[in-house]
Amino acid sequence: MKKVIVISMMLVIVAMTASAQSKVYFTDEITPESLVKIYEALGMHPTEGQRVAVKISTGESENSNHLRPAFIKDLVQKVGGTIVECNTAYGGNRSTTTRHKQAIAQRGYNDIAAVDIMDEEGDMEIPVTDTKHIQHDIVGSHLANYDLMINLAHFKGHAMGGFGGVLKNQSIGVASRSGKLYIHSAGRSKTQWMSDDQDGFLESMAAAAQAVHNYFKQEGKDIVYINVMNNLSVDCDCDGNPASPKMHDIGILASRDPVALDKACLDLVFNYNSTVGDDAAPLQQRINRQHGTHTVDYAAQLGLGSLQYSLIDIKDAAGISHPTAPTERYNVYSLDGKKLLTNAASIEGLPKGTYIVNGEKRIIE
Repeated sequence: MKKVIVISMMLVIVAMTASAQSKVYFTDEITPESLVKIYEALGMHPTEGQRVAVKISTGESENSNHLRPAFIKDLVQKVGGTIVECNTAYGGNRSTTTRHKQAIAQRGYNDIAAVDIMDEEGDMEIPVTDTKHIQHDIVGSHLANYDLMINLAHFKGHAMGGFGGVLKNQSIGVASRSGKLYIHSAGRSKTQWMSDDQDGFLESMAAAAQAVHNYFKQEGKDIVYINVMNNLSVDCDCDGNPASPKMHDIGILASRDPVALDKACLDLVFNYNSTVGDDAAPLQQRINRQHGTHTVDYAAQLGLGSLQYSLIDIKDAAGISHPTAPTERYNVYSLDGKKLLTNAASIEGLPKGTYIVNGEKRIIE
């Protein structure tokens, strides 16, 4: 076995967020009741008069795997929330406010709560901390109407991002049409699709997600995060005819840390014990093909959250970590920033040399 020597502390910007493990709550029950319970585990208590936005995707068609009204109803009504969306940047039945409202009504969301298309009256810019690609985040102007956001995402694959979780739900999902184009083009255009800079796109998503997070961390505001891991197709809810899921449902996870939450979900996918008829490989391959884990790694580098977390089963009164808590996986970069391994089970095959392994500088001898 090669000797691995840790020669430095974590990179400073990672250490700031990873010094303590973030709490990620878990339940394997995917029911309206368990959705409420996992929200309550976060210790949230909206005050009277607080304006609550519940950010979901309402899906591209009835065949999409979006979270259905019957599933989210109890939570949305418990918090007195408004379901919020923004128009899409691609052609489809949610690309204009008129068509979007028709689709929402057809899918039954109006029957459980008020629904707000946040960019119906235009957009607004909010500041980003990271200006490597985008100089600001362009979001629906109605974002200013809310004090608390519940980022309620359906975790699944995605043709462009590799996967979609809470980071995507509040970057692309909260961006207006021009904001979506701005992120997808890595800051080069607000009017047309440009998709030739994959890592730039992923890094722009991380920067935009941080902008929304920071916006809701102002005094008097707050934001929490929930991922529902069901219908785990390789395709997003923006696909009107998604591929059928090849793996079984996992559960619901929630946290106040969006990086830890998406990382926990990725770990559950990549550490999945596949069997005949229950295969995580297609989703793993989709994520790897698009370098999807880079969004989470980069968000951690920006200080948005931590890659270190404890997974807590809310059904366990003692607060013991869920028995399927993931073992360590490895993301490895060369010193010049080239990614060499993504969520690898081992680093035994690396040649002798110096690397950045999970944010640590290591010498492998």
